Amino acid sequence: MNYIKNKIASATGVVSSLLVNNAYANKYNLPEPADPVVQQIFDLHMMTSLIATIIMVIVTLIVVYSLIVHRKDKGYVPDQNFHKSWFGRWAWLLVPIFVLGVDFAIAKSAHHTLDTIFDEHAEADMTVKITGSQWKWSYEYLDSGVKFTSNLNKDLTPEDEFYLRDVDKPLVLPVNTKVRLLHTTTDVLHDWWVPAIAFKVDAIPGYITETRTEILREGTYRGQCAENCGTGHAFMPIVVKAVSKEKFAEWRDQQVAAAAAAAAEASSDKEWTMEEMMAKGEEAFNKTCAACHQVTGEGVPGVFKALKGSAKATGDVKVHIQTVLNGVAGTAMAAWKDQFNDLEIAAIITYERNAWGNNTGDVVQPKDVAAER
Repeated sequence: MNYIKNKIASATGVVSSLLVNNAYANKYNLPEPADPVVQQIFDLHMMTSLIATIIMVIVTLIVVYSLIVHRKDKGYVPDQNFHKSWFGRWAWLLVPIFVLGVDFAIAKSAHHTLDTIFDEHAEADMTVKITGSQWKWSYEYLDSGVKFTSNLNKDLTPEDEFYLRDVDKPLVLPVNTKVRLLHTTTDVLHDWWVPAIAFKVDAIPGYITETRTEILREGTYRGQCAENCGTGHAFMPIVVKAVSKEKFAEWRDQQVAAAAAAAAEASSDKEWTMEEMMAKGEEAFNKTCAACHQVTGEGVPGVFKALKGSAKATGDVKVHIQTVLNGVAGTAMAAWKDQFNDLEIAAIITYERNAWGNNTGDVVQPKDVAAER
């Protein structure tokens, strides 16, 4: 059995090397692994693919040979005593033994890989919480407090190489660092999957699931939500930018400083003008809210409610604030209080109450949002 396993592993290594370094094959194969666990999964994929291909070729050749040679018009007479021959007797034993040997050779490697995948107590140098929602990803670096939302890059056209596969803010991770990834969701099932750097697991509302990665080389890695999560499922790309530890530390410090400045701005006593709030609100709305409510504010009939002329966007401002902060249970309207600061929420609400002809004249200030939290 070890002999079979070693031969299979050797052949798999050769085929994997050829395919990984062949641009044509890469177009149809899984991406080149950049993580040790993903490398094991890739090797298993190549091993089973190789075995399946060999079996398919052998069976096909036997079938074709039989069709050509064992034809009635050639006068072939079926051997009625084949089962009494040496091969006819022993094939029932030898063939299953060979098949089981191949199966066990695969199972041994698979068992080791599964043990590695489900080792939930593996040490990590940093932890990132990933939250999926319709239809975007939110990231929070639990070790530094940095957090942001990543949305589909809507500036690209079908002619661009990464159309529907690019985002406005990628997840930035350092190379050669053990990263624990915690997955959850605010609404329905999602699945954060970047096949080159991490195995996938469903993100479940109300639960935390875990994966991890240790990216071995710098680069940009792309993925996609792998769980059908609704009409915007195709618009949830994932982009991970792997950089050196030094560049990551520099980026992290910049994000911490920017977050501190934004928090200070949001908590200041400044009275924002209508023009300022409308500009900020339009930008934030188009990035996060337009996926459901549309840039026209007309929503999607029967799916997402319109804001244009709606009672919610033109009625009691406190009810409007509470809706954006806490969401609406049983609907796709998620709570935004943990994703936006008071200034951003105030700007979005101001925009919603004065865009598309709503024209309430209300200018919601950050202090109004803070009072409702």
